[in-house]
Amino acid sequence: MIAGRELPAVRHLYLHLPFCVHRCGYCDFVTAVGRVDEHAGYADALLAELELERHRLTDPLETIFVGGGTPTFTGKDALARILSALPEASEVTVEANPETVTPELASLMRAHGVTRVSLGAQSFRPKLLETLERRATPDVVRRAVHTLRDANFDNVSLDLLYGIPGQSASDLDADLADAQALEPEHLSCYELEAKLGTRFTHTHGAELRRQAEAMESYFERVVETLTGAGYRWYETASFCRRDGGRELRARHNLAIWRGADYLGLGVGAVSTLGDERQRNLPSVGRYVAALREGDIPPRELEQLDAPTRAVERLMLGLRLDEPLALDDANGTVDRVALERLVDGGLVERVDGGVRLTTRGRMLGGAVTAELLA
Repeated sequence: MIAGRELPAVRHLYLHLPFCVHRCGYCDFVTAVGRVDEHAGYADALLAELELERHRLTDPLETIFVGGGTPTFTGKDALARILSALPEASEVTVEANPETVTPELASLMRAHGVTRVSLGAQSFRPKLLETLERRATPDVVRRAVHTLRDANFDNVSLDLLYGIPGQSASDLDADLADAQALEPEHLSCYELEAKLGTRFTHTHGAELRRQAEAMESYFERVVETLTGAGYRWYETASFCRRDGGRELRARHNLAIWRGADYLGLGVGAVSTLGDERQRNLPSVGRYVAALREGDIPPRELEQLDAPTRAVERLMLGLRLDEPLALDDANGTVDRVALERLVDGGLVERVDGGVRLTTRGRMLGGAVTAELLA
């Protein structure tokens, strides 16, 4: 309860494990390099926060997502304790870097209820992996997928990046072909976004600016290749196999794109709970120290009014290939702009809602911005 009000129970849980063996130059997530001697203490703190917040969770949950950082770099004993303490959930995803995936790790995750692994491949071209400062070689990526299959994981997602400095169109085609050869159930394909202030932008800024004009064509190339191979383009950067009645969309992310509440635990984690958003501050030391004393970790709170949530619902919902009910947009849609965009073939009306056409999805944010009242 915050400010005397009962917050809604949530069905989606995120946990942040910040530790990495190395911080890639383009990364701006909350991470902590190495610090192996702190993994056990962080696990204690995370489990303490889970106990403090467990009353907010439904039983069972729909989804759990363990992200980072590199969750699978976390010490095996600490990771096992965290996974064994998680509530029951229909989908439990863990992010992994390929070089951390061993038969022992795969068996550990499988034994502790993990149903889905999101593997950070990024590229299969050695020169591009070197540019990205990734530790895994292409063969290590492939071996990681095979190791997960040997442990009976039947829901594996690969992350790929495009717009990497020095990447050609043929490099992208080869990456897509190599990824498809591994037959992942899911692919996330992101345009590399190097944040201001990262050393990656400092080193490669000129090349990133030069490549910017090519990104639209690269995006189109990704969509055409993967949809042509039978993948469903269900979200702007997300593709899943069509496999009978199996749900192979990333259900945790799908819930957030649909505007569901979720609880985030761990250093730097974000929660959206009704009309409030809370962010744990990004200091591992302060996080652990507070929970060791039985206190909630240092947090920022933000009030979300109805118009703000409606705008977020519109911006996230239009990333999907399913229609967004106009009632969900709650007065945020410019009706004149909507009619103009429908006439222009960028938006279509479906089942009482709206969604972007294929052409509209290629333009993405520009169309959404024009729709906003």
